[in-house]
Amino acid sequence: MRPPSRHLNSQERGTLLLALLLSGAPCVAQETAKTPPSEQAKELFGRVISNQKRDEETLDLFERVQRVEIRKTGSEATPSEIKVWRLFPTGTGVAKIPLSNDANLSRNEATPAELEKLEKYLSWIAEEGTAQKDAYAKFERKRKERFELIQATHDAFIFTLEGHERRGERSLAKYSLVPNPKYKPTTRNTMLFTKVRGTLWIDEQSLELAKIDGVVTEDVSLALFLAKVYRGSHFMQERYEIAPGVWEPTFEQYDFDGRKYLIPFSIHERTFYTRYKRVGPPKEALGGVRAELGKTGGSRSDP
Repeated sequence: MRPPSRHLNSQERGTLLLALLLSGAPCVAQETAKTPPSEQAKELFGRVISNQKRDEETLDLFERVQRVEIRKTGSEATPSEIKVWRLFPTGTGVAKIPLSNDANLSRNEATPAELEKLEKYLSWIAEEGTAQKDAYAKFERKRKERFELIQATHDAFIFTLEGHERRGERSLAKYSLVPNPKYKPTTRNTMLFTKVRGTLWIDEQSLELAKIDGVVTEDVSLALFLAKVYRGSHFMQERYEIAPGVWEPTFEQYDFDGRKYLIPFSIHERTFYTRYKRVGPPKEALGGVRAELGKTGGSRSDP
């Protein structure tokens, strides 16, 4: 029998990250903790959440490079391990193509074998058939679930304006967020909303989410995974305009401590997203991948 993992797997980590990330998705704001939100505030945050959903959909048209720096402790200056991937949207998810750790490498370091694998999938998903429709339907169900979680923050949190800050030439509105004591969670994921608090910054010109900083205020049990994340675990994300009108993550940091199957774990990672480039939906992206295969000497295959 395989021994239990000492770390959260991608599904477990994704569940917690999702809750922390969504805790910064402002659907409604209260101008003070005791004052009901004004109609102007409701309209403002309605636009913010609408932009957030649009950006998530737009992200499915952009490839980017993800660099993950892994540390043994949050205060460690030098990462103990670095992993770099090229993330390429496939219409139903993201293909992760491993790259060298050399930050100076160009976009075209993917091996012909990896590109051929990507081309094969894009060729398949670009076709019209029952299997393709099922794949898209599954992807859309997951997106719908995520958007429903974002919408749940409408009742889950109280947002209070703390002031205004400058980031370069942009003006950001700073809000604190705390769990709404009147909120009644209905799912495992929304239960996590009651155990996180933090701060978020909104770009005042574009009404885009610019930064989220969240912390776990009580131990969080992930009963489905027999795991627990301890109080004090932290998550932060920064977002910038990577194309006209498109805001996406450029940096994430999370420091989680907890246990899984009674075995302690500690996760300290910093993730950088660079080299965003629009590749379009699968049919459009397929042409670019085939052109790249020609440059690398790879073979071409027809749909």
